[in-house]
Amino acid sequence: MENDTKVLKLAHGLDVNHSVHQAMVKMGEELGRLSEGKMTLEIFPSQQLGTERECLELLQMGSLDMTKVSVGVMENFAPKMKVLGMPFLFRDRDHSFLVLDGPIGQRLLNEGQKYWLKGLGYYDAGSRSFYTKERPVESPKDLKNLKIRVMESVTAMEMVRELGGSPTPISWGELYTSLQQGIVDGAENNPPSFYLSKHYEVCKYYVLDEHTFLPDVLVIATHAWNKMSDEEQKWLKEASEISIAYQRELWAEAEKRAIEAVMEAGVEVIVPDKSPFIEKVSGFYDAYQQDSTMNTLIEEIRNTN
Repeated sequence: MENDTKVLKLAHGLDVNHSVHQAMVKMGEELGRLSEGKMTLEIFPSQQLGTERECLELLQMGSLDMTKVSVGVMENFAPKMKVLGMPFLFRDRDHSFLVLDGPIGQRLLNEGQKYWLKGLGYYDAGSRSFYTKERPVESPKDLKNLKIRVMESVTAMEMVRELGGSPTPISWGELYTSLQQGIVDGAENNPPSFYLSKHYEVCKYYVLDEHTFLPDVLVIATHAWNKMSDEEQKWLKEASEISIAYQRELWAEAEKRAIEAVMEAGVEVIVPDKSPFIEKVSGFYDAYQQDSTMNTLIEEIRNTN
């Protein structure tokens, strides 16, 4: 019967044109197929139910079942995840996938469980780079006196500070206006987010320094997970894995299209020499010398082949 269908409520902050939203729609379709209609997703995009942090809090309260958040926000609830936001940690995208889909990534997904948050997998959010209004950030010295919007992430704030800028946490929904009004001088994000948010209308310089490969995390509330039968958990896990593989394909295309589109709109896209940036954040890693857990994780990640 229709009313026997288990409906999982999933909210996120992204536009419906974003690859993550499209992949979630796919996950809902797959969940319906695998469960033969016994389970389905109801999706609330575009911050309808709040910011990423607010959605996580709704999961903890039991008012929402699933969400997607950046690792940068998730680290507030699963502290070891902050390792994934360390600048220039991954050699390239393939290296990041090896880590995320392997034992280290899986261990980190379980980190939030004591806060009632269980990670199901990682969507590709590409690499984050700086974009600015007045001048390009081609080397760390160009960040001096610039207010750069960052997520509510201690790691992101530390990184921008280490590179010489002034980190300014502002919610994603308020950023366009903040850039327009000069509350901040720039921000940092991946190409599709830069494009879909229309921030390129205000910021005409995009410097692909690729300082972090910061994935998105698909999260389910432990209260919702624990209420499911083994079979239901299996259906959801399989649907999420199909969704993640699909999103990563879409992402690669979206990234390419986004770069082309912003260039057409008059944005100067610059590929800088990364070595001054890498050198400048060496102190960032020194700060973790006393933290044996973080040090071990960093070494494990760097040695993943």
